[in-house]
Amino acid sequence: MDIIVAIGAGMSVIGLAGIVYSIVTVMKAKRANLPDEEMRAKMSKVLPVNLGALFVSVLGLMTVALGLMLG
Repeated sequence: MDIIVAIGAGMSVIGLAGIVYSIVTVMKAKRANLPDEEMRAKMSKVLPVNLGALFVSVLGLMTVALGLMLG
């Protein structure tokens, strides 16, 4: 069951990296003082990345919990 926990931990780290990437991207866009239209375009591009990373992170945490319960 250790392999399941390791896979889940890896998924969580990948998800966390995606979340950090989206945070950094939004912070750069805010600091650039972009016009409203360009800011919306940036946000609409980063939103799917953020949601996907959150989903992968949650799946990873559920996998870790499953591995711990089975082990």
